[in-house]
Amino acid sequence: MAAEIHSRPQSSRPVLLSKIEGHQDAVTAALLIPKEDGVITASEDRTIRVWLKRDSGQYWPSIYHTMASPCSAMAYHHDSRRIFVGQDNGAVMEFHVSEDFNKMNFIKTYPAHQNRVTAIIFSLATEWVISTGHDKCVSWMCTRSGNMLGRHFSTSWASCLQYDFDTQYAFVGDCSGQITLLKLEQSSCSVITTLKGHEGSVACLWWDPIQRLLFSGASDNSIIMWDIGGRKGRTLLLQGHHDRVQSLCYLQLTRQLVSCSSDGGIAVWNMDVSREEQGPSCRRNHRVSFRNIVHRQCFQTTFSLPWSQKQAPQWLESDSCQKCEQPFFWNIKQMWDTKTLGLRQHHCRKCGQAVCGKCSSKRSSYPVMGFEFQVRVCDSCYDSIKDEDRTSLATFHEGKHNISHMSMDVARGLMVTCGTDRVVKVTCQLAPQCRLIHHHAMTVHKAFLIGKLALPFDEQPIATWKPGNKLHVCEFPRPRWCLPRPRRSLQVSR
Repeated sequence: MAAEIHSRPQSSRPVLLSKIEGHQDAVTAALLIPKEDGVITASEDRTIRVWLKRDSGQYWPSIYHTMASPCSAMAYHHDSRRIFVGQDNGAVMEFHVSEDFNKMNFIKTYPAHQNRVTAIIFSLATEWVISTGHDKCVSWMCTRSGNMLGRHFSTSWASCLQYDFDTQYAFVGDCSGQITLLKLEQSSCSVITTLKGHEGSVACLWWDPIQRLLFSGASDNSIIMWDIGGRKGRTLLLQGHHDRVQSLCYLQLTRQLVSCSSDGGIAVWNMDVSREEQGPSCRRNHRVSFRNIVHRQCFQTTFSLPWSQKQAPQWLESDSCQKCEQPFFWNIKQMWDTKTLGLRQHHCRKCGQAVCGKCSSKRSSYPVMGFEFQVRVCDSCYDSIKDEDRTSLATFHEGKHNISHMSMDVARGLMVTCGTDRVVKVTCQLAPQCRLIHHHAMTVHKAFLIGKLALPFDEQPIATWKPGNKLHVCEFPRPRWCLPRPRRSLQVSR
């Protein structure tokens, strides 16, 4: 009997598959090798290691390479099997890995920075290696000649980097809380705009080139989604972490955002629901602004969001409580006239009105505005929030170790995390999760379900899926690296 795929994705508890130990210092980066049971790690102990899974189920290092300086960042390109490692001394080193992942050859060293390298991206089409560092610099170098092509200096340490390979636009986050959009050329670059919204240093970025969405996580424990493709300055603020957001990954097929924080928290945000857009004054001293983007070839097409948005109310300013009309402490005239002491001003997160502490004594979660934990709301808004409005739109899990870096293999539904506790964990999800996909007409192949994704299993199409059809799950053989589950396949019902 076929089971219908549900339209709303559900998140299952991550299951620990393997724990890799052996580094003598903090692990700064860990990457899964696509189509292989392997992990590449870089550590502050100055080592690069390639771990392969043996028949016993344990990971053992097949490559152990010692660097001259602590490793601070890493990028891996699987098609060319090239590894780029950023170091604490500012250099970027390139290696080539053999086909059996048992040997690694040194290629060249790039003098990219004068200080610690924070992020690296390699573009095969242009043969560029792009990097950011603590020398407040973004550099891009040619991998053919090893020459420096260009540099851009900012006012703060550059902490993270994302790159659009088709249009050569780079997003650079820095420690001041800003994100700079750059257009990179062969020997120069131009600043397109600056995105301002975070109150702390930007720790991670994720760029989705399909929907033109940029996600940023920062030390203020928040995540902001920037709708770059919509060209209307729309943003969403997501608050659910209790510590610095360290890594992000957006799953485009399931419309879910996976985020990790330094306290070990792992959150899966459902982005396929209706949410309320944050206004430009949604928090004190919080200004969200990027309406002045110069849309060039990268953003000439308008991409619709997968959810509908409503404009959230802005925070209002008043000299007295907008509920009980009691004066705030700076309203000297009303305090003198009424012979009362001034009160402290607060804001209701739902309606945005300026209220006193007595009129906003209650707390409530409000996930449609991104507040997954209890926040201040006025008494009237608290009574208007229904129980279904408090239903969480994200699921939270405990990674049980400090997380400083996370990467995912979407095809296999695997995630690897690492941190300052010197431990690398490989996890997957307990049960396959699916969703009803609304998209353009496409050909459906035999498929298998990995985590939350339906992926082609062979190249022979069994049906053509058009909008309006529903997908159903039946039996099919699973690949060898998946957990034992009932056999299932994918077919189409009209």
